[in-house]
Amino acid sequence: MKKQIDLQLLAVLIGGVIFNYLFWMEEQALNLLLYSLFIIVILLLDKEMPKSKKILLIGGSHLLAAILVLINQSDLTIISWYISLAVFIGFAHFQSLRSIFTALIGTFLQIVTVPVNLFRKLVAGRYSNVSFTPILKPIKYLVIPIIVLFLFSILYSIANPVFAKYLDNMITAIESALTSFFNFFFDELSFLRFMHFILGLLLATAIFIGFKDKALEGAEALYTDKLLRQRKSKGAFTIGYEIIAVFAGNLLNRKMALKTENIIGIISFTALNLLLLFLNAIDINTLWTAKTTGSNLSSELHDGTNALIISIVMAMLVIVYFFSGNLNFYSKNKILRLLAYIWIIQNAFLVLSVLLRDYNYIDAYGLTYKRIGVMIFLLLCTIGLVTVYLKVAQQKTLFYLIRINSFIWYILLLTFGMVNWDVFIVGYNINNRGSIALDLDHLTSLSDKTLPLLHKNKTLLLSYLSTSKYADSIIQGKSPDTIMSRAQSAADQVQAFESDLKSRIIEFKQTYANASWLSWNYRDWQTHQYLIMQHL
Repeated sequence: MKKQIDLQLLAVLIGGVIFNYLFWMEEQALNLLLYSLFIIVILLLDKEMPKSKKILLIGGSHLLAAILVLINQSDLTIISWYISLAVFIGFAHFQSLRSIFTALIGTFLQIVTVPVNLFRKLVAGRYSNVSFTPILKPIKYLVIPIIVLFLFSILYSIANPVFAKYLDNMITAIESALTSFFNFFFDELSFLRFMHFILGLLLATAIFIGFKDKALEGAEALYTDKLLRQRKSKGAFTIGYEIIAVFAGNLLNRKMALKTENIIGIISFTALNLLLLFLNAIDINTLWTAKTTGSNLSSELHDGTNALIISIVMAMLVIVYFFSGNLNFYSKNKILRLLAYIWIIQNAFLVLSVLLRDYNYIDAYGLTYKRIGVMIFLLLCTIGLVTVYLKVAQQKTLFYLIRINSFIWYILLLTFGMVNWDVFIVGYNINNRGSIALDLDHLTSLSDKTLPLLHKNKTLLLSYLSTSKYADSIIQGKSPDTIMSRAQSAADQVQAFESDLKSRIIEFKQTYANASWLSWNYRDWQTHQYLIMQHL
C-alpha cells in the first residue's frame, strides 16, 4: 500500500512538472496528446484501479479525442478533449457508474475535493520513517478560515469601492513581492509560471488521487432503466415535497386516482396535439406546398428552430410527467399512449419542417457554422424523440433517457471532431457556387487552415469582390462626385483582397515559425507545406 501511495504522489508531482512544461505559453495541439498518454500510462500502472473493459474503452475514446486535436486542431476538438478527460476521470474513480452524466458529476467531486484528497494522501504517507503529519496537521485549522476570509473579502469589495481599492492595492503588493522573490532566487522562474505549476499539481491530483466517498455510486445504483410499480410511502418526505406542501396544502395528501390522472392526461395531450397540428398545418401550407422566397429564409429558420426547442422541451416534460409513475401500468391507458405517440410523430414532422427550412437556406446561401449547428440540433432532437418513444412504449425511466442520450451525445461529439469544418465549409461553398450566393466575407473570416483553398481559388473569388467588405472599404467615406471609375474601383478591390490574403499568409508563417514542436498539429503543417510548395 505504501508503494501505491508513493506512486500516486509521485504521479502528482510529475504531472505538475509535465503540465508546466507542455502547456506554458503553448497552443493546445501535440501537447494534449502527450499529456493524455501520460495520464493513461499512470492509471494503467495504478494497482488500486481495476482495468475493466469500460475503463479501457473510455480511455481509448479520450485518446481518440487527443488524436483528433492533433489532426484537426479546432475549438470543437479541444472542447471534446476536455469533456472526454472529464468523463474518463469520472469513470476511473467511480467505476460502478453507468451514465456519462453522473460520471461528469463524479469528476466535479474529484475537482472540488482536491485539497482534501491531497492533504489526506500526504498525511497518510511515510518516507524513510519520516511522517508529514506533524507538519501538515496544523494546516487543517487554517483552511476554512482562509476560505471564509477570501469569500467575505470578495463580498465586501463588491459592496464598498474604497475597500475594493485597498484590497486591490494589497493584492498587487503581495504579487509584486512574490514576483521579486522568485526573480531573486530563481532567475528563470516567474511567479505566474509557478502558479501554472501549482495548477498542474491540482489537476494531477484530481486525476490520480481518488475521492474515497462512494455515495454517488450508491445514489446512482438506486435508479434503473425499467419502471417498476411502487406504492407511495407514508414515511419521510423529501425537502421538495415539504416546500410544495406549503403552497398545495392538503392536496398532496389526497392520492389522485389513476382514472382521474388518465383523464387529465388525455385532455392535456388532446389539446397539445391540436395546438401542434395547427402549427404543422401552417408549415404544410406555407413551406411544403409553397415556394419560399430567399428573403424569408433566415427569419423562418430561426422562428422554426425556436418553436422546435419549445415543443421538444414540452414533449419531454409532459411525457416524463405522465409516464413516470403507476399510470404506465394502468390497464385503461391505451388512449393516452396513442395520443402521446401521435404527439411524438407530430414533433418529428416539426423536425422535418425545420430541416427543410435549413436545407433551403443552405441551398440558397451555402454552409455556415450556424446552419450546420441547426442540423446537428435536429439530429439530437430526433434521437431525443426516439428515446422518448422507447420510454413510453417500453416503460423506461427518466434515468434511462439521461443515460442513453448522454452516451449518444458523447459519441457524436467525438464523431463531429473528425471533420475539418472550416475547410469543409469553404470547399462546399466554392464547389456549389453555381447554385448559391457565395459569401466572400464569410469564407475569408474562417481560420488559417483555409488559406490553401483561398489561394487555389483566388481568381474565382475575385469575381465576388463587388458584394464583399472589400468593395465597401473602397467607397466608404467618398462623396458621389469623388467616387472613382468602375474600372479603378475594381482594381482597388482586387488589390485590397490580395493584400489581405498576403498579410494573412505572412502572419501565419511567422506564427508557425515561432511555435515550438509542442504546438504542432497536422492541419497547420499541411497549410505550411502548401505555402512552401507555392513559394509564398
